[in-house]
Amino acid sequence: MSDLPFGFSTGDDDESGKRRDEGNGPGGNDPFGFGAGAGGAGGFDPSQLGQMLSQLGQMISGMGQGMGPAGSQAGPVNYDVAKRLARQQLGSTIAPIAASTTTAVTDAAHLAELWLDGATVLPAGATKTVAWTPNDWIEETLPTWKRLCDPVAEQISGMWTAQLPEEAKQFAGPMVGMLGQMGGLAFGSQLGQALGQLAKEVLTSTDIGLPLGPAGTAALLPTAISAFSEGLEQPESEIMVFLAAREAAHQRLFAHVPWLRQQVLGAVEGYARGIKMDFSAIEEAAQGIDPMSLSDPSKLEELLSQGTFEPQTTPEQKQALERLETLLALIEGWVDVVVTDAVGERLPGAGALSETLRRRRASGGPAEQTFATLVGLELRPRKVREASALWRRLTTDAGMERRDKVWEHPDLLPDSTDLDSPAGFIDSVIGGGTGAFDDPLAQLAETEARERDAAKAKDADETPRDEGDSDTGKS
Repeated sequence: MSDLPFGFSTGDDDESGKRRDEGNGPGGNDPFGFGAGAGGAGGFDPSQLGQMLSQLGQMISGMGQGMGPAGSQAGPVNYDVAKRLARQQLGSTIAPIAASTTTAVTDAAHLAELWLDGATVLPAGATKTVAWTPNDWIEETLPTWKRLCDPVAEQISGMWTAQLPEEAKQFAGPMVGMLGQMGGLAFGSQLGQALGQLAKEVLTSTDIGLPLGPAGTAALLPTAISAFSEGLEQPESEIMVFLAAREAAHQRLFAHVPWLRQQVLGAVEGYARGIKMDFSAIEEAAQGIDPMSLSDPSKLEELLSQGTFEPQTTPEQKQALERLETLLALIEGWVDVVVTDAVGERLPGAGALSETLRRRRASGGPAEQTFATLVGLELRPRKVREASALWRRLTTDAGMERRDKVWEHPDLLPDSTDLDSPAGFIDSVIGGGTGAFDDPLAQLAETEARERDAAKAKDADETPRDEGDSDTGKS
């Protein structure tokens, strides 16, 4: 599988332009081969469109035969295909969760919540704790994956139509539908492959720093936790409590910071708006792929891994990804500090477990690989370590209550520069002249009020002068 989202490439525009210029299609630089040198009115040859429609129709037919009905999707990603492929990776038999295991998960969560009460001012955020099978995880988290993946897929789908020459758009109705089906199948295939792998290895519902499950539901996956515990020195029961504490800390943060979920998803949407497509790969795929070979899903995966859908990274995307990366690092860093304070003295192996999770993340664990594949983000371990260090220093210097108040508004959070050099940010919380930080929302409201008053005063000063100028002109 490609390490970039939906086979995305980070190649620069010059390189993609070179590929288009060297393309074999009659259209040269035009994404679908409809160039000025083609025949037909206005340089558009309808026979070329007919040929491409035939090629794309055969491709979609081949994909549909191997992966289910292409027309069943209701959006830019075929989630029926995604679920089918994900479950195929899990095998036909998934053992149900034993009652004793469910009880162990519930007890671990209850103990973790008691310990967390002394480590953060945020109250419990989960109304229930459940044990999930890998199939449960796929089913329960898919709605959130839709919110994460749809903006990217919709942007790409819209570009297919936008890049058509004006002369071609009147003929393009059938082709747009075919491209939509092909894109939905392609995205669904890669999503299914990623989720199937992740479902076998993810430990909790928030393992990638996002609230993937339903609101208020904390979830642990006992089968993956047992596999994770193999070879570790700590008893599995202690590992269960440690992971339950991490899950509960995530739930507290997302439940009591109401803007946080939308802020994360908004960064993904900002990334999607910056996508710039290289259509030469689509043209080459339509001309050079044997349609019947796509009845085998592995052939479609091979097509994706070759960069068939190949957007280019833009400055806007890089900014959105930096915001998202920083926000996820802040979430993970805060959880690291809070959990360490909650369980550090009670679980002797907590430090070793934290380090094990850091190494898992640093080695490109399943969560990071999947998120990089689907969204285009790599949550760099360096950022998480720096975020943890910032929250630790803030806890030591300012106290738990002031530390948690930082989450009251997104404008109060540290940025990537603060992670690199946290001293200035910490001084802004505890340093001279910033006592108003004790009530950060009041501070923001006061700033906004001053700006409004200044704007009104400016308007009042300008209005009489404008009227005077008008009167002078009349006289």
